[in-house]
Amino acid sequence: MADASTLEPSSDDARRTSGLAICSLIFGIVWLAGVGSLIAVVTGHLARARIREQPVALQGKGLAMAGLVLGYAGLVLVVLSVLSYLSRAGRI
Repeated sequence: MADASTLEPSSDDARRTSGLAICSLIFGIVWLAGVGSLIAVVTGHLARARIREQPVALQGKGLAMAGLVLGYAGLVLVVLSVLSYLSRAGRI
């Protein structure tokens, strides 16, 4: 059984922030007409999975979650915008 000292990173072996989590947050903020939102959602889920697999080495679960929330919100806005446009054009 592993002792507590092997589970906690030392000052020499500090955890690093997941690059995918940072990417998710950035694309969630700058959603680029829906494409960025999709990238934010995909990278957010990938980041959370990798952080779950390597909790001692990686951090950034909050960044990934923020990217996911912003990404899904951006996708909802895109869908609502398209539906609004189509209803004004008389296509729905």
